[in-house]
Amino acid sequence: MGILKNIEWKDTSSDLIIWKYPINKDHVNKGSALTVRESQVAIFVDKGRLADVFLPGFYKLDTSNLPILTKLLSWKYGFETPFKSDIYFVNTKQFTNQKWGTVNPIIVRDKDYGAVRIRGFGNYSFKVDDAYVFMKNLSGTNTSFNTNQISDYLRSMVVSGISDAIGESKISVLDMAANLQELSKIVEQKMEQSFKSIGLKLTNFVFENFSLPEELEKALDKNTTLGMLRNNMDVYTQMETLAVMKEAAKNPGSAGGTMGAGMGLGMGMGIGNIFASNMQQMAEQQSKRPKQPTKMCPHCNAELHGNPKFCPECGKSLKTVCPDCGTEVKPNAKFCPECGRKLK
Repeated sequence: MGILKNIEWKDTSSDLIIWKYPINKDHVNKGSALTVRESQVAIFVDKGRLADVFLPGFYKLDTSNLPILTKLLSWKYGFETPFKSDIYFVNTKQFTNQKWGTVNPIIVRDKDYGAVRIRGFGNYSFKVDDAYVFMKNLSGTNTSFNTNQISDYLRSMVVSGISDAIGESKISVLDMAANLQELSKIVEQKMEQSFKSIGLKLTNFVFENFSLPEELEKALDKNTTLGMLRNNMDVYTQMETLAVMKEAAKNPGSAGGTMGAGMGLGMGMGIGNIFASNMQQMAEQQSKRPKQPTKMCPHCNAELHGNPKFCPECGKSLKTVCPDCGTEVKPNAKFCPECGRKLK
């Protein structure tokens, strides 16, 4: 028989919640030391009955700090002889990044789309808030207990809380993506009592995303496209009409078929509208252009239009010639290209 001098758990795991101290053939003696580290709780169990609970600290074991065990073992004057007891350490740190997701879709009643099936996923964090209640309700006297053994149970609790929270929030399915933080807070509040009843605390809850049925997503995409077209229907009509005209130009024989199919009227109206619009734009641009200066006949001062060679009023030639050699020169020439006379 060995005497336990110092009882402690040097936790190096990431997912272990409860660990049973391997007492084997050893015994606890008066004066045995118990070390409970931060984020740990130690619980003594006698024959399956939960007894004394020790919070973080260092203890020299005697009847003064083992009142429940003293009563269970009917010690009248304290324990003078060694005894055996199961000792469990409970990890009270936060267990983060626990994944949740809806295996089956949640049916919600939406004010715009009626009954809608949605799926969601995210993560949550929890910790042991009451080690005594947690061991009593869930872990029992297993030699160890980790997050994998409780993940399915907690996930079902979380999904149930999500269904209630979404139903009570009255948030439209189209607005859920913009209200994920608000929904997360609602779920935390909704699940607080459920976790507390098993000795746990939900420390954080996160909605990462929602997904809608594929049929509804397609309908929403189509509705968005139609909304864009409604705001730009004139432009869309002109583009479609031009596309039809191009195809008709490539295939001259197909235009009659298009007309015969009942589309000729619409196409004609579209073409008419396009040409009318273009003519109006051309007229506006023409009116904005600066007017060209009017030409005058150098002999009779009659107004000239275009570039005539003879004056329509006096009949005289409008050509510019050199007065010495009679060579035709440009109207703005300063010298004759033949004789070199200065003209201006």
